[in-house]
Amino acid sequence: MTHHEITPKFHPEITPSVEELEAQERHLVFSRFTFEDAWALGSLLVEMALERQAPLAIDIHRAGQQLFHAALPGSTPDNDAWIARKRRVVERYGSASYLVGARFRAKGTTFEESSRLDPDTYAAHGGSFPVNVEGVGVVGAVTVSGLPQLADHRFVVEALEEFLRKA
Repeated sequence: MTHHEITPKFHPEITPSVEELEAQERHLVFSRFTFEDAWALGSLLVEMALERQAPLAIDIHRAGQQLFHAALPGSTPDNDAWIARKRRVVERYGSASYLVGARFRAKGTTFEESSRLDPDTYAAHGGSFPVNVEGVGVVGAVTVSGLPQLADHRFVVEALEEFLRKA
């Protein structure tokens, strides 16, 4: 697979619906999420990004603590700022940053126009996905930054699907 084929099952020009995005969240649920799980998932994300030469910064947080971070070639400090802004959206809304933005767009507005939140602190752009533990709820977020927002979202979803398939 070349680095241009971020997620093979999606056509790059087709934007997923709110319903499709919500289905991803219902499907991608952990039975637990330990320090070791964060390391293994982060390592998988790094491996996938290196294979594709994707210029990503990768971050995993749980309960306010950073459990994993990596900055790959081509990423910049700006990617870390985007990670923090996207992660805050997941923490506040309990949903993927891309889904939050899609919900605002579906109402004919934008997150920036209608959320009343500071855009320097929150960004409803793709790339941050909730760590949802069965029977517990959202305990953290897995976030990447460096690709266009839908590609960032799809990259995280693909990694979560592979990780959870093996779990």
